[in-house]
Amino acid sequence: MANKYQSIKYSIEERVGRITFTRPPLNIFNIAMMLEIGDAINECAKEREVVAILFEAGAGSRAFSAGVAVEEHAEETIYRMLDSFHAIFRALEQSGKPAIAVVDGAALGGGCELVAGCDIVIATERARFGQPEIKLGVFPPVAAVLLPRIIGDKKARELILTGELIDSTEALRLGLINAVVPHAELGQKTQELLVRLRELSAPALEATKRAIDLARGASFEDALRRVEDLYLNELMKTEDAHEGIEAFMQKRRPIWKNK
Repeated sequence: MANKYQSIKYSIEERVGRITFTRPPLNIFNIAMMLEIGDAINECAKEREVVAILFEAGAGSRAFSAGVAVEEHAEETIYRMLDSFHAIFRALEQSGKPAIAVVDGAALGGGCELVAGCDIVIATERARFGQPEIKLGVFPPVAAVLLPRIIGDKKARELILTGELIDSTEALRLGLINAVVPHAELGQKTQELLVRLRELSAPALEATKRAIDLARGASFEDALRRVEDLYLNELMKTEDAHEGIEAFMQKRRPIWKNK
C-alpha cells in the first residue's frame, strides 16, 4: 500500500491497521498531522477484516508524542487545532476497532490523551505520561473527560491540575496502561497481543468494544438494555456469531468471514 501521508505512515499488515508517527524526535501533533491520523483511522474503519488499529512512534523518535503543537493554540488556529485533534477520538469511537498504543518514551499532553483513548496500551520502562497543559494556562479537554473514567476522579484531578508526570510503573498501577516491558521485549509483547487478536472475528471485536462503550456512565438497567439490543439485533445477525457457536458445538476451529 503506497503511503500518501507526510507525517505518518499507514499500512494494513495481517488484519491490523498500523499508524506510525513519523515526525521525530518528538512527534508533535500539528494540524496537518492530526488530519492525517483522522483520515487513516477512517480508512481503516472501512476495512471489515481489520481487528485493531495500532499507534506507534517511528524510527528516530524519543517520544510516542510530546503533544499538540503549542504554536497552533494561537487564536487564528485554535478552532481548527481542537477540531482536528478531537476528530481523532470521534473517528476511533465510530470505527469500533480496538485501538492499541505502543509507547516507548514520553506520551505527554495530546500524546497522553491518545493513550487514554486507546483500549490496550503496552509501554516500556522508560515511558513517561502526563498532562502538562496547566503550565501553559490551559487544560486538556479529552483528558478531562477520559482520565477520571480510567484512573479515578481524585488522581485524574491531581495529574491535570498539577501537570505532574508519572512513570510507566505508576501508569500501570493506576490502570492507564496495560503492561510494562523492557525496551528489548516491546516488539515481542506487541506481536503476542496482535496474534491473539488476529485469531478473532473483527465484527465480534467491534460489537464487544461498542457494548463496553455503550454501558459507560449509564445505570445498570439502561446499560443492560442498550447492550441487549446490540447483542440481539446486530451481533447475532452476523455470520461470524453463528459460525463461532457452530464451531464450538462441532469441536473445530471457527472460520471467520468477518461478516
